[in-house]
Amino acid sequence: MIMNIEDTFINGLKIIHLEKFMDERGSFLKVFNFETYRELGLETEYLESYFSISAKNVIRGMHFQVPPYEHTKLVFCNYGNVLDVILDLRRNSATFKKYFSIHLDTERPKLLYIPKGCAHGFLSLTDCSIVTYFQTSVHKALYDRGVKYNSFGMDWGIKDPIVSKRDDLFVGIDRFNSPF
Repeated sequence: MIMNIEDTFINGLKIIHLEKFMDERGSFLKVFNFETYRELGLETEYLESYFSISAKNVIRGMHFQVPPYEHTKLVFCNYGNVLDVILDLRRNSATFKKYFSIHLDTERPKLLYIPKGCAHGFLSLTDCSIVTYFQTSVHKALYDRGVKYNSFGMDWGIKDPIVSKRDDLFVGIDRFNSPF
């Protein structure tokens, strides 16, 4: 598996750059290999996977699960273009309440490796952005939480995003009490 791993300023948050193979049939990517991930000290047991399809200007997030169902997450943009955002919610982290953002798209394929204790969300920049998530825990509705997308200083770059009622009701970072 050919990949280049880049650390970010948020401890444990990594960008995994993938190599895209192309020929007359189209393109091919390998996004996960157990042995490679294990050799690199990354999580290897993913228990659940999802994908979402979002219209342009949809914001999904900022989602996480609290202990004991917190999870490491792999995120990949299969199609389209998204502005992906990770917010560190770990009280003892040097980057507590700081965020990191990056564009994920199909032209420059990369994965985000998101550690436990971080919230995740994204803005779809194109119609029909498809994002896949792999998680190390199973979704448990009673442990599912969020932080309001516009409460922590992130400039999403749009005036009227499309946000679910649930996401719009999350508490702001100023009223957030971290379980991590």
